[in-house]
Amino acid sequence: MGLMIPWSLTLAMVDAYSVFIKYLPHQPRILLVIIAGDWVLSFLSLAAACATASVTDLLVDAGGSFCPTMSCNRFQLSATMAFLSWFLSFASSLFNLWLLPSL
Repeated sequence: MGLMIPWSLTLAMVDAYSVFIKYLPHQPRILLVIIAGDWVLSFLSLAAACATASVTDLLVDAGGSFCPTMSCNRFQLSATMAFLSWFLSFASSLFNLWLLPSL
């Protein structure tokens, strides 16, 4: 998940720059790199979300000695946010894949 933040910030800066300059990159190779990066990071994000959810479930089933109530709630929230991050990243890659033939 540590790769998601720099990747997303870089894409946001490139998008903001292209909007302010009013020049949209119409090169299929650039869009293909963005699509590949989104796909790879979305699958890595899905793996992280599944791992977080399975560890949280294991800790909840183990009882209160391994996971105090406040920590378990934070782990569950972390798993939920990881799945949300995966969904949004995958949606972005599908949207970019949809844009690729129009170039």
